[in-house]
Amino acid sequence: MNRYAIRAIYRFEMARTFRTLMQSIASPVLSTSLYFIVFGSAIGSRMVEIDGIGYGAFIVPGLIMLMLLTESISNASFGIYMPRYAGTIYEVLSAPVSYVEVVIGYVGAAATKSVMLGLLILLTARLFVPFEIQHPVWMVAFLILTAVTFSLFGFIIGIWADGFEKLQIIPLMVVTPLTFLGGTFYSISMLPPLWQKITLFNPVVYLISGFRWSFYGVSDVDVAVSFGMTLAFMLTCVLVIWWIFRTGYRLKQ
Repeated sequence: MNRYAIRAIYRFEMARTFRTLMQSIASPVLSTSLYFIVFGSAIGSRMVEIDGIGYGAFIVPGLIMLMLLTESISNASFGIYMPRYAGTIYEVLSAPVSYVEVVIGYVGAAATKSVMLGLLILLTARLFVPFEIQHPVWMVAFLILTAVTFSLFGFIIGIWADGFEKLQIIPLMVVTPLTFLGGTFYSISMLPPLWQKITLFNPVVYLISGFRWSFYGVSDVDVAVSFGMTLAFMLTCVLVIWWIFRTGYRLKQ
């Protein structure tokens, strides 16, 4: 394992984050804070409790997960797309660095940025709504696992995309709607029976449900199923990335 190569890629990606603090850090925190102000403080004070939890506190895990998914995908996809766009990806491919080390460097940096943002938004939420974390270890585990999984997914999107507009198609047209329909602002038990069954085909339901369980001990789906679904999706992403480097898909063109 070439630790120097991993560290070089990782430090380069992290340095880019700190050069663009307003876009990378301040913007997601500000936009999520607006959700807390509108839904948590303004609307939440007029809403009934859900599963014995105040509405403002109930939506905290969902909003953190919404940010985590979109930022993980965005960070990882942009990180690998720019070397392809600029042509410097060939320097990486011709260097004595394995694809495992390349993936660890780029995905590790993207996941680190997402986890940092998640923790920062968690602290910001405390300013607007009171909440508790019953299972802090599991909360951190779900946070890291989700960040790594969707950073891998973003890495795939960054290789697949052949233009800047395609980098935003999946996050905006697929991931964000699935997150809003996956129990971010409500419990799926509030839906009619037919829609409850349909909603279970939404993979984001399992992420939000497991993450919310780590906060309040309540979930729409069994926590073991949530954890297993996340691991399964991560494994799928790893297999796709292995195939990409094995075949050179969009890397050697």
